[in-house]
Amino acid sequence: MRYIYCPQCGIKLTDKLAGDDGYVPFCERCNKYWFDTFSSCSIVLVANQYNEIALLRQQYISDKFSSFVSGYITPGENAEETAVREVKEELGIDIEKLEYAGTYWFDSKELLMHGFIGFTSKSDFRLSGEVDSAEWVPALKAPEKMFPDRPGNAMHPIYRRYMKISDLFK
Repeated sequence: MRYIYCPQCGIKLTDKLAGDDGYVPFCERCNKYWFDTFSSCSIVLVANQYNEIALLRQQYISDKFSSFVSGYITPGENAEETAVREVKEELGIDIEKLEYAGTYWFDSKELLMHGFIGFTSKSDFRLSGEVDSAEWVPALKAPEKMFPDRPGNAMHPIYRRYMKISDLFK
């Protein structure tokens, strides 16, 4: 969110130099800087012991492509807790091991995505109401069903990282 008016008093903000941060919206009345804010979410590639990846289909996102588990970080929760919670909520399975896979900026939604690779034992899914379908897909076949690789899509960098890690176990 880019601040134009002070959230406390409502007056129009002016730009004021804030040290190394450059010019930042500032409220003269409240004597306070208002730095841009943005939401954060976790995105998780879920893999099992057979080198299969869980791909989800959610019609409100796309009827053509599949995605990984993802969800917004709620206040008081860290990115790792969100990753584990979202996998449990959306797929009904537990993560046994979680590895960090970097952060990714999703410009169109001004969203910071915290990427993870979650390892689990293969089991049946118990889908939440927001997931239309999910399937275990062999890792080498997953890109055929995933959203296209383009800037802002965190799936492919996380997938490539997983493929490097999975090569270590061959």
